Amino acid sequence: MQNNYPFWQLDNPAWWALTGVQQQFATGAQPMKRYQRGILPFAAIETATTPNLVALRGLLEPGEIFYLIGELPPLPPGIQLLKELPCAQMVLQQPIKLPDNAISITPLNASHSDDMLNLINKVQPGYYEKDTWRLGNYAGIWQQDQLVAIAGERMRLEQLTEISAICTDPAYTGRQYAQYLIAHLCNTNLQTGNTPFLHVLHTNERAIRLYEYLGFTTRRTISFWQLVSSE
Repeated sequence: MQNNYPFWQLDNPAWWALTGVQQQFATGAQPMKRYQRGILPFAAIETATTPNLVALRGLLEPGEIFYLIGELPPLPPGIQLLKELPCAQMVLQQPIKLPDNAISITPLNASHSDDMLNLINKVQPGYYEKDTWRLGNYAGIWQQDQLVAIAGERMRLEQLTEISAICTDPAYTGRQYAQYLIAHLCNTNLQTGNTPFLHVLHTNERAIRLYEYLGFTTRRTISFWQLVSSE
């Protein structure tokens, strides 16, 4: 079931996002695309071939670090591999049920962009940029006028929504904030016919256990490739 439409898009998620639901955030043309600078450091190629990577170089600045997701072809001169990040790609196909509580979840918008950037860079820097919040709906939890937990929507494809930027200030962990934010976003997507998915490093066993507890199942292993344009 998870290899039929729309799930096969998840084998090359950035490509299908950039050529579909999120095309307004894309630069480039077939067979290569990237998110606009300041939005997300992700690029994509239609098929994993070296000539497509050569074409992608025209969208990159010298020394620019970027990510490809999925199959990586042999690299051409001018693109170097920095790191492979193997991830579990997980999907959720039923609502998350959590006990009722008094946690107040707040929709986040442009007025909160600095708060979002500061919290995410404090907890898990590298993937989130100042305007990443424009890609989808973000939600947060505040304590004493401070944003202490966040989750949001990153890559959005036809009938699929990636849940990302899941983080909590270390001073406020252990309060189930992440669970309630994930449930809020996932249940909203399921109600509108979109299947939530996420990516988590294979080494992050604690997070994987949490997502499994919430009902996510692993569809496949997929790698995020950190690359740099060297010329």
